[in-house]
Amino acid sequence: MTSNQKNNNSRVDYGLVLILFLLFLASCIAIYSAQSTGQYLENFLAKQIVWYVVGTGIITVVIRLDSDQLKKLTWYVYGLGIAALGFLIVAPASIAPVINGAKNWFVFPGIGSIQPSEFVKVFIILGLSRIIYDHHQKNTLKTLGTDFWLLIKIGLVTMLPLALVIREDLGTALVFIAIMFGMIFISGISWKILLPIFTTGVSLVGAIFYFVLWHPEVLEKYLGVREYQFARIYSWLDPYNYQSTTGFQLTRSLLAIGSGETTGKGYGVRDVYLPESHTDFIFSVVGEEFGFVGASILISLFFLLIYQITKVGMETKNDFYSYLCVGVISMITFHVFQNIGMTIGLLPITGIPLPFVSYGGSSLMGNMLAISLIFSMRYHYKKYMFSTSD
Repeated sequence: MTSNQKNNNSRVDYGLVLILFLLFLASCIAIYSAQSTGQYLENFLAKQIVWYVVGTGIITVVIRLDSDQLKKLTWYVYGLGIAALGFLIVAPASIAPVINGAKNWFVFPGIGSIQPSEFVKVFIILGLSRIIYDHHQKNTLKTLGTDFWLLIKIGLVTMLPLALVIREDLGTALVFIAIMFGMIFISGISWKILLPIFTTGVSLVGAIFYFVLWHPEVLEKYLGVREYQFARIYSWLDPYNYQSTTGFQLTRSLLAIGSGETTGKGYGVRDVYLPESHTDFIFSVVGEEFGFVGASILISLFFLLIYQITKVGMETKNDFYSYLCVGVISMITFHVFQNIGMTIGLLPITGIPLPFVSYGGSSLMGNMLAISLIFSMRYHYKKYMFSTSD
């Protein structure tokens, strides 16, 4: 092996590789068990392995791109993502059918369905990182005026794709908002601006809950909220009163996880019927078969993943990379918190998958694309003990 090859190998984050491999194993184990319940005819495990191979290919491509190349590509991929979301709205049913009451996927013969919003999450992270980085490069003197202008730019970059998905996919819209909030916190905007805005935001959320519970017709008329979205809130607050309809999934999930107790029933031993358990409710499978111990191990893997990304972000001296890390952390953290939260009744059901574990090609490739940015950072920027620059 040449010295150049050794140098390249040392720039690969093997800690991150190990965590992804363990999540891959967890995904395979859970999906194989979920698909064996008799309600499924497809081999989801084989497809998930194929998507992991494709995701690995994405990493091998993106890892070669340094920060300057990523900056140059940012607005091209962001524009491509916006175009895809816009076309999805007007596309004919032959290529963009309505599935489960929503029009979120392009369907290609021989390939399957592709959900563009999963990739747009990463494109938003790139766009916001570029906006914040360029703003601070141009405005070295920080004032309330420059901070407010930065906040407006962050809002514009987020709101455009948000407006295109919020009617059809509330879960994805919430991910966009979570990414935006994470980037705002790291952007350095003064709390004199942020505190009143967040106070207003909390008050607005409270007002929305009030209208959801007592005057839903107002939200239907002025915000275009659909009836099934209200049903998710009602069944979350009182699932057992709706267990024959919209609360069925949650009550079955609670029963599955609760019946697993401390150590679970054992691999492949599942007594609770739970539809679509290989996708959004994969955590329920883990909870039933491996109990509290198995669920805790899985959650610990996500903690390690976030820690590893945080470590990379703190080691690099490239501000653009640091912003990217915050965006990726915000996206993955919200996904994990929301997915697990909805399976145990802590949060409403929104259809958000568990990263790297739930079955789904678009979700997995989107997450692998996000992680490829972290691999790229480590590949192009090494930590030097006695150096002030990378």
